[in-house]
Amino acid sequence: MVLYVLRVRSVRPHERVVAWDPHVPGVREVFHARFVEHAYPPHAHQAWTVLIVDAGAIRYALDRRSRGSDAAHVTVLPPHVTHDGRAAGSGGFAKRVVYLDEDVVGAHLIGRAVDQPAVGDERLVRQVRALHDALRHPVDALEAETRVAFVAEHVTAQLAGARPGPARGDAVDDGGGGERGAHVAGALRDLLDADPVTSRTLRSLAAEIDVSPTHLVRCFTARFGVAPHAYLVGQRVDAARRMLLDGRAPAEVAVATGFHDQAHLTRHFRRHVGTTPGRYRRRAG
Repeated sequence: MVLYVLRVRSVRPHERVVAWDPHVPGVREVFHARFVEHAYPPHAHQAWTVLIVDAGAIRYALDRRSRGSDAAHVTVLPPHVTHDGRAAGSGGFAKRVVYLDEDVVGAHLIGRAVDQPAVGDERLVRQVRALHDALRHPVDALEAETRVAFVAEHVTAQLAGARPGPARGDAVDDGGGGERGAHVAGALRDLLDADPVTSRTLRSLAAEIDVSPTHLVRCFTARFGVAPHAYLVGQRVDAARRMLLDGRAPAEVAVATGFHDQAHLTRHFRRHVGTTPGRYRRRAG
């Protein structure tokens, strides 16, 4: 997966912007910024803006109504609606933003977001933070797409006035039990086992099994006790172990088992096996 990072150094040394396209379905852009003096002029996006504040607070006008954002809320700004933005205090603010395609949440909820853009839900705050952590390593695209799906589901439920789906701690949601859930989980495991190397999107897997992406993840997690992306990484690490025992070089093994590069393999291999691929290969036998 190709990643590009745009680093823009402000003329003000205490301000910074980092933005990138993670090439994850549903995500247009990830944007992290620290501003003190910068103020946004009135503007609108063609995407849903989902932002969290890491430090300070923000004041902004949305559809000419005064609003605010702080660390206790997830702010959801709808597409095509004019807003601006500035620091609420002299110390400035730091924020992280993910821009989602319009159909990820749905144009029918634009009015609801205009009326109530700030969501004071601790669980959603954790979900968005976890999404940003996943988007730092966009080669783990299935995990990032899974987290996008649950954030979108939660935001949609909040805006629609419905109750979000079940959760288990800070992990991805589960709750897909029963005979039908077991069938769905088994079907996904068969697809992942058949070709663990080729990267598949969550959307394409869900469409092949004819369920929603979030339901697919819930069913799999409930049946096997691990999310699909974590299961897939485990399968790839197992394959890598066999190749390393055959004497193949870690860089070659990384590509052959579906990892982005040797560093990506090493990160997961160390977590699963407790050592690096190179040391594992040298000490084999």
